[in-house]
Amino acid sequence: MPTTWLTNANLVDVESGGLLPSQTVEVADGLVRSLASRPPAGETDVIDLDGRFLVPGLISCHTHLSIVFPMSETDPEEAPAATVLRAFKRAHDALAAGITTVRCVHEQNRADLWVRHGQAQGWLDAPRIYGAGRAITTPQGHGAGAACAVASGEEEFYRAACEELEAGADHVKIFINGGLARAGEDPSASEMDDGELAGTVRAADEHGTYVVAHSGASRAIRQALEKGVRCFEHAYELDGPTASLLAARGAYLTPTLIVTRCEPWMRANDFAEATIANARAAAPGHLESIRTAVAAGVPILCGTDLPPADDVGGLPATVLEMTLLEQAGLSRLGALQAATTTPARLMGMSAQLGQARPGFHADLVALDHNPLDGLEALGRPRLVMSRGKVVQCTL
Repeated sequence: MPTTWLTNANLVDVESGGLLPSQTVEVADGLVRSLASRPPAGETDVIDLDGRFLVPGLISCHTHLSIVFPMSETDPEEAPAATVLRAFKRAHDALAAGITTVRCVHEQNRADLWVRHGQAQGWLDAPRIYGAGRAITTPQGHGAGAACAVASGEEEFYRAACEELEAGADHVKIFINGGLARAGEDPSASEMDDGELAGTVRAADEHGTYVVAHSGASRAIRQALEKGVRCFEHAYELDGPTASLLAARGAYLTPTLIVTRCEPWMRANDFAEATIANARAAAPGHLESIRTAVAAGVPILCGTDLPPADDVGGLPATVLEMTLLEQAGLSRLGALQAATTTPARLMGMSAQLGQARPGFHADLVALDHNPLDGLEALGRPRLVMSRGKVVQCTL
């Protein structure tokens, strides 16, 4: 790829919150090569950002590209090609919205791994994908009916986790509690025993990766943490001692606050009244739980459980989630880090991903306004660059 120069950029440092004004960013071979005051004479591939604010592309850490709404209409026998096409549409939308990396935490027919393969082959443009393939559920667990892998007992969970990892998954997803999707479902009910947790973590350890758990309540979170689970999703009911334990162990939490605060979106997508009622009832406690986690110092990740670029109240879901994280007690910079540097750290990519600086992947977004003056600015990207290639531009 030719060298591209982005000139007149106000570069936002997402580590310090500082601003580097009037920068020229050299992009070559998919990387940020250097920062300068101007490009060399004679360069022709120059994009003048005219003082706009340049930030790293966003990372969404709880993504389902292939999900069907309402979820009760999921067809476990759906042809893989149909699943992958639906997943690609969502991936393409995410990229156009400035979400340049996604962490998928269950896709029917391993659609995340197939979209990732298509991107690697140059067939399509998609975000950088860290995939789980299929999540693993107990037979009657929260993932039942959602085209997950099904297992029971330590050895079955171990084998199921190995199967997803050997198919190309980057991490393993499990369900340790119930959820909000069905009438009568209890998000505090534990769904896995010690052996099943141990078998899953053993498989992840052997493959040099980690386990991420759909979670509802503190008891199951503590149980999973003791068995080596490193990342938790939702945490609808989190108490102070459990939050402190998560922080002490360096475990990560993806709150997905948006799932209990998107009733108009749910209605537009034909969710059952029982699901909407469950979400509404969980909303106050969910927010308090995340405030507790933030106060305890738990590393927070941005993720949505909704398609990451779906319009929710006039903003892409990922950006709305960042504003909700600010309401939960993160600073504005902390909320920006929840979608940049913190997930890069979880993924072992802190030296390559989540910042706009030399040596990092050239996943970049240009904005009219500084997001540290208002995160809503992230909802209207003027330029999106992924792997050094401009994929969206309205300058």
